Amino acid sequence: MATWAIGYPIAFRRGGRSARAAAPSWLARQWALWSRTLAPLQPLDAPRGRATAWDASWPLQRELTSVRRARRLVTAQLSDWALGDLADTAELLVSELVTNALRHTRGPLRLNLRLRHSRLLCEVEDTESTCPALNVVDSDAEGGRGIELLDLLADAWGSMRTPTGKTMWFELQATNGLRGTQAP
Repeated sequence: MATWAIGYPIAFRRGGRSARAAAPSWLARQWALWSRTLAPLQPLDAPRGRATAWDASWPLQRELTSVRRARRLVTAQLSDWALGDLADTAELLVSELVTNALRHTRGPLRLNLRLRHSRLLCEVEDTESTCPALNVVDSDAEGGRGIELLDLLADAWGSMRTPTGKTMWFELQATNGLRGTQAP
């Protein structure tokens, strides 16, 4: 018989093992949910702590040359990670995210790359909390297709609010191996 607390069974027996032993504890789930919110706020132009071999992060200045710098940083990092097959798509999508952040926000920006199990996660953090909206664009319009490009080329994409603003992100799946090693 199961006892319920806040919609979750406290103890549930199946085959001699409790579901409680297999599932993370309530405290672990809550910590995972709130860890980003509870983390100390740092300016986006501050150096990033705890970089690993599969994480990269760079602050970007509020100038037009930051788009070119972001493209070069992504291409160089993907080359280091032996993911050259993702370079063109990632370069285009990062360029779109950084351009949108420069056009529609104020304050510093940060570019983050993470590689997990052959999935590349690219994030652009800014200080504006308003999330972008997908608009229907006239065929003669000169702009407004950045979100459509994300939708077409990325395996997954989205935005999330953060204590300092928002983060736009996208994921790409790598098709080749990672030099015989696997990212954590």
